[in-house]
Amino acid sequence: MKLLRLIEFLRRHLKTVIRVCLALLVLLVLVDAIPYFVDKQHAHTKAEHIPGFWAAFGFVACVVIVLVSKAFGHAGIMTREDYYDE
Repeated sequence: MKLLRLIEFLRRHLKTVIRVCLALLVLLVLVDAIPYFVDKQHAHTKAEHIPGFWAAFGFVACVVIVLVSKAFGHAGIMTREDYYDE
């Protein structure tokens, strides 16, 4: 029941949750830009020197996974609602 109350609380305060998550993301990107905290001397590619690269990469990868999954679903994995009625 505690989990249910937590979910209800988060749904009631959705705008606040979104703002806190965005603020945390901005804070992490800023920390990533400070050379004292993150050593980028041994980065494998030039792109890894860009502050927030891995955050953007992860977001783009997540969007691609969702879009590809939807395409697979519409291509034949999903069936009609009345599939078993016949």
